[in-house]
Amino acid sequence: MPRFGATWAVALLLVAGLGSTFLFCEYLIYFPAIFQCAWPVVASHGRAAGGDDAVRAMVLSDTHLLGAVGGHWFDKLRREWQMERAFQTALWLLKPEIVFILGDIFDEGKWSSQKHWEDDVRRFHRMFRHSTDTELVVLVGNHDIGFHYEMDWFKLQRFEKVFNASSTRMVTKKGVNFLLVNSVALHGDGCPICQSVEKELIRLSKDLNCSLQSSQKGVGSLTENCDGAQTYPPSYPIMLQHYPLFRVSDAGCTGQDAAPAEERHLLFREKYDVLSKEASQRLLQWFRPRLILSGHTHSGCEVLHENKYVEISVPSFSWRNRNNPSFILASVSAQHHALSKCFLPEESTVIGVYCSAGACLLLLLLLHCLCLKGLLQCLSLCLLGKHKSL
Repeated sequence: MPRFGATWAVALLLVAGLGSTFLFCEYLIYFPAIFQCAWPVVASHGRAAGGDDAVRAMVLSDTHLLGAVGGHWFDKLRREWQMERAFQTALWLLKPEIVFILGDIFDEGKWSSQKHWEDDVRRFHRMFRHSTDTELVVLVGNHDIGFHYEMDWFKLQRFEKVFNASSTRMVTKKGVNFLLVNSVALHGDGCPICQSVEKELIRLSKDLNCSLQSSQKGVGSLTENCDGAQTYPPSYPIMLQHYPLFRVSDAGCTGQDAAPAEERHLLFREKYDVLSKEASQRLLQWFRPRLILSGHTHSGCEVLHENKYVEISVPSFSWRNRNNPSFILASVSAQHHALSKCFLPEESTVIGVYCSAGACLLLLLLLHCLCLKGLLQCLSLCLLGKHKSL
């Protein structure tokens, strides 16, 4: 009887150990990681601007939901579950007012069939579900509609229809202008989509500069004729896009989420890894953004363009692209902003916890088997001794 009692106790310990390890690694681990994050405080004229004065914006990038062609089912299950739990935990703990995803939502949008596209969209809406208190704004990336040579009107309009908005537009919240740029279409070769996007950017630039001109005289070269211009709050925008502005490489990037040391000196290709010099200069000239947020590289970086325009590259949100995903928390008022970075649990940590728990449970089972074997041997010797005495 004691033998069976010990066996049941060990079995219960194994089940409890497996269950608690799974619960910790798949649910609870996100809470202590994200609980450490906090909204930065915006300083305004020597005072802290908080509460309703600043927009609380959460910015992430490059989710790369795997498609039907190149996505293994376990890869989908593991990495998409990680993103879903991280996103839902962040919403619950941090309560952002607006969330921006900087493109490459899907991994195979550039070639997926309509059936596979609809399946990818369904999974996206399940993973990134949110309440009406949070606005979700999605930008287009090269994996969503293809690189410049792959994109067409059908793919672009399919993407815009799903997210119910133009891929190039201005989003205004609490007097803060957020400029969304379709950077995939900034090739400058006169393609129809490129012409359409550039025309829209020029219109937005004119409208914004007219609004600035009405509050401070003589701003910009595109403000000669402001008749019929749409009115925006008179503040320089925060520019969001998928491709980074032109830079030679990531050589100047530092921090735990920067590209690996052996990759930082690799030269970037214009119109593939980063925007061209010409497109970058035009965007800076037209909008003079106070902050640029971009994705695409999957690694973090801070760059200062022309000694006055700060660009932050936001790392990938998926374990598939990096061991330590993260996102940006931005507190933005009409004239000021502050940023902080929030790191998710590392995939290597989760694997390490599983391996350690598995090793401990295996050791417990092995010890139990050895003890059980020893007990059986002892009983057999005792029985054999009694048989001989008879």
